Amino acid sequence: MSVAARLACVAAAFGVVGVCVRAQDPSSIRPDQGVRFKSGVELINVTATVSDSLGRFVSGLRQSDFAVYEDNNPVEVTQFSADRVPVSLGVALDTSGSMAGRKMEAARSALGRFADQLFDQSDDELFLYRFSNFPALVQGWTNDRRRLLGALDRMTPNGATAMYDAISEAIPLAQQGRNRKRALVVISDGNDTVSHLSIRDLKEQIRQSEVLVYAIGIDGESEPVLRRGPPPRIPMPIPLPFPGAPRGSGRWPPPPISGGTSRRLPDDRVNAGALREITDDSGGRTEIVRDPQDLEPATAGIADELSRQYFLAYDSPGRKDGRWHSIRVEVKNHDYRVRSRRGYIAN
Repeated sequence: MSVAARLACVAAAFGVVGVCVRAQDPSSIRPDQGVRFKSGVELINVTATVSDSLGRFVSGLRQSDFAVYEDNNPVEVTQFSADRVPVSLGVALDTSGSMAGRKMEAARSALGRFADQLFDQSDDELFLYRFSNFPALVQGWTNDRRRLLGALDRMTPNGATAMYDAISEAIPLAQQGRNRKRALVVISDGNDTVSHLSIRDLKEQIRQSEVLVYAIGIDGESEPVLRRGPPPRIPMPIPLPFPGAPRGSGRWPPPPISGGTSRRLPDDRVNAGALREITDDSGGRTEIVRDPQDLEPATAGIADELSRQYFLAYDSPGRKDGRWHSIRVEVKNHDYRVRSRRGYIAN
């Protein structure tokens, strides 16, 4: 079969499957271009980010520069594009109590600038979730910057951190985006504390989607988290000798920290390892910032990355075994680093 007669495919709405038409040159198809559906041939789509040894994006690569492997076996790339394509992007913002003050102000500013950069392309769209004790959608799909800023202004930080539940709710909505490239950005200053969903189940859900998941964690190690509520009860003194007291020390047991408002709970800090577990299989990444003011360059970097990625696709072997199948993308220049989705579940 000639190249012009190869199958040309687009991704289906929920992950790894596409449907195809014949007699169209794949090189002439933009990844966001609509086609008429005729038959049900499956396609595996991969978005790849290529950077050099200094972390700078590498542009100008061609299809012949890439090699793709599934389960360590080479596969033939049938579609390729290096063009900037529209993106359907979700944002999940932590609005727990620890985000009050500078963190929330910096998040509002960063997301406002992020929207400016994203909405530079008229076909881009965005939605916004907030999460504290539970997740809530505060702005559905829009390309109106004013609606996004209005939703941000209405947020008041309080409560705990249901991050896993929020990501789980946001992934299906991201899958419904009208553009082929779909992504989710999570911004949080703490570890998950109250979600019903486990990180294992969340990873499984992400693996069954094509959503690129990014996370920005604000490491507030130097900033105490206020524990709300009454101070802990101070026990009555125990007459000497008390268990464990050195003989003749003449000391009472050390009193607990008074007030109960300045101690940081052990699980309140950003868990960078958990965030990377969530993001890395998807082809996204996690970035940890030390100061809230670093949120703006971090979100700008993600917007820039989304505009510089490569799209590759290959015909699926057609397995329906419900198993995880690894994907590895390489480039000829081994000094370059490639980040892409690590696999898919063949459902």
